[in-house]
Amino acid sequence: MGVNAEIEFPAIEFRSSDLKRGTDGWRHLCKKVQEACEKFGCFEVVYDTISTKVREETFGLMKELVEVPVERKQKNTSPMPYHGWVGPCEQVSLLYEGFGIGNASNYDCVKSFTQLMWPEGHPHFCDTIYTMGTQMEELNKLIWLMLIDSYGLGDDSLKLNYTTLVRIMKYMAPPPGEYERGLFAHTDKPVSTLICEDQVSGLEIEVNDGQWIKLTNLSPSSFVFVVGDPLKVCFCI
Repeated sequence: MGVNAEIEFPAIEFRSSDLKRGTDGWRHLCKKVQEACEKFGCFEVVYDTISTKVREETFGLMKELVEVPVERKQKNTSPMPYHGWVGPCEQVSLLYEGFGIGNASNYDCVKSFTQLMWPEGHPHFCDTIYTMGTQMEELNKLIWLMLIDSYGLGDDSLKLNYTTLVRIMKYMAPPPGEYERGLFAHTDKPVSTLICEDQVSGLEIEVNDGQWIKLTNLSPSSFVFVVGDPLKVCFCI
């Protein structure tokens, strides 16, 4: 993939003063979100409502998760592709490992996942992932509302009562001197995706046909919102 460093990736700051629906600040944000989604299919969200402390604790706990024995990881199963545990393999990538936590804004669902990984219990992991999943769900719904308002649609245009899948992913570094993709190029099948990175530059996004950009220097308060396939169809993006 050829990476074009000259394309300026849109970064939109969500200030609390602009997040009241119906205000001038809200309408201005809606327009910026709409333009970014139509032109790039994604954008950087600068959103400090989710605290740095919660983010740091989340990534620290993820390091504990990947150290769990394989026989426990294999209990994280799902009939849906990529909704359970995916270990390094030829079919996906030798550099990728991922865990799925379905309905992550439901405390009992996060607790059930935690008990699979740590039968003796891990309350701190459970509480932190639940907090992070709930707050990211709120941000995702907020962006959906902006898109609804930017197109002048009714609140029932998108089903807002949905379940959130939290996907915890680890990418290993390739051997020295070699370039390998951590995961094959793909579009996202959910309506939308919010990506929270651990300040490691590795994410590449195709913004136009054949034009890729590598996301670097994201703010520590940033997330990346990605338009999924259903949303592209819904809004003809």
